[in-house]
Amino acid sequence: MIKGGNAFVPTVPLRIAVRTGVDVTALLLTEKGRVRGDADTVFHGAPVHPSGAVRLLGEESGTVWLEATLTAIEEGIERVLVVGSTESGAMRDVHGLSVEAFAPDGTSVVWYDVTDAGGETAMVLAELYRRAGGWKFRAVGQGYLNGLAGLAADHGVDVAEEAHAAPMPGAGPVPFQAPAPAPAPFQVPAPPPAQAPFRAPAPAPAAFQPPPPAPAAFRPPPPAFQAPPPAFQAPPPAPPAAFPPPAFQAPPPAPAPAPFQVPAPAPAPLSAPVAAPPVPEAAVPDRSFGAVFEPYTQTGRDNDVITVDGLPPGPVVVELAIRGDGYTGLWPLTRFNKEGDTLVNSTEENFQGRVLTHVPGNGRLRLQLKAEGPWQLRVLPLAAAARLTEEELVGGGPDVLLHTGGTADLVLHYRGDDNLIVNLYELAGHDDPTTLPEDDNVVNEIGKRREAVPLPEGPLIVHLEMADGPWRAQLKRVQPHSGPSTGGLAGVTDIRTAQNRAWWGRR
Repeated sequence: MIKGGNAFVPTVPLRIAVRTGVDVTALLLTEKGRVRGDADTVFHGAPVHPSGAVRLLGEESGTVWLEATLTAIEEGIERVLVVGSTESGAMRDVHGLSVEAFAPDGTSVVWYDVTDAGGETAMVLAELYRRAGGWKFRAVGQGYLNGLAGLAADHGVDVAEEAHAAPMPGAGPVPFQAPAPAPAPFQVPAPPPAQAPFRAPAPAPAAFQPPPPAPAAFRPPPPAFQAPPPAFQAPPPAPPAAFPPPAFQAPPPAPAPAPFQVPAPAPAPLSAPVAAPPVPEAAVPDRSFGAVFEPYTQTGRDNDVITVDGLPPGPVVVELAIRGDGYTGLWPLTRFNKEGDTLVNSTEENFQGRVLTHVPGNGRLRLQLKAEGPWQLRVLPLAAAARLTEEELVGGGPDVLLHTGGTADLVLHYRGDDNLIVNLYELAGHDDPTTLPEDDNVVNEIGKRREAVPLPEGPLIVHLEMADGPWRAQLKRVQPHSGPSTGGLAGVTDIRTAQNRAWWGRR
């Protein structure tokens, strides 16, 4: 598995091997990406989670073993991070750094080799996270130059100013405030006579067995996030006069929606405004950029489920703006009313951005939104996305961009503090307009940076899947297209014309 890749794993007790020679910590996170308290941190000073679901088993020949009993993880926990850290030196000095998960019978389920570690002293190596009623494994590889203390603080762990009796390994001068140790010291028991030894790929002594269940004194803390009761109903949208400030207004009824107003404060606009042409009489099919359709706009407040009927099947752009400083989450709902892959997972104040999702064959798009404050959501045709050119494009937050020329280099300047994740979708040769090809993850980094990404020939979707701050994008060394482009709307040779025909999708 490469960095950024993910795959489903069986919902069984997994043995996770972290090689070689790093200290290992596990963080159990809620849907907000934070621990509920110090007890949700598993490390050598507290090797067993109070629920007994996650255990640090010990080290054998440079390999640290962790066990995650997925069926026992509490409902309030959405993700389990596997963290590696060093007490001296950097992660790049660790040779053979990898994470591998095994089923109970010793079968290897997933394997991730960390090949691009740098000067960090702590790194989120991988994570297990809930998806569609099961669990998936993601190869993360995100390093922290400020060490384990910085990583822990970013996920809600209380970091004390004074040393603790059992400091977290690798935390440096600002030690980790560890949870209270287990009542009994952690010991690796001898195997029971009737139990077959665990078959790991590396030889391990027969005595290497998981610890006994957590003592009865351990009781899991209540989940930090509790779903609203069934009687909960999202309040109706507040009248425009109630929105502070008046810049964020719901569009009044009109033949065509009013231009989208970004809540203040906000980064520079994603593109320059364009004069609105008349709405096309009918949708125009396009096998590369999807159908052109009249956008759907809805405003509301706080948590809600949005349903849009009558859309053409295939990829679409969802634009979301929130006026508030709480958690923002957005997921498509499957036909079983289960959450699909996460579209938005942010704690940014006044979140705004565009993400890519897919309308199923029945033409009904259902989205679950978790938000605190007034919001506006729009569903836009893919052809409305901004086009990448040699002129600098300025934006902020996640976005969906199009490249239609020949080979080029995409230069990105990112000024955010958290993740920057960029995926490419090559549409050339993809003949089904109702689906997307497999994505190619080209950037998965943390913090301010400059990235140069070689782009193949268009048509191509560049999806800034995650970005929490302002960015600038520009093409360099653009080459002529080698042959007839498969992009563009039927009867339209210039993508700018296509974008003007779908003007309502751009601010």
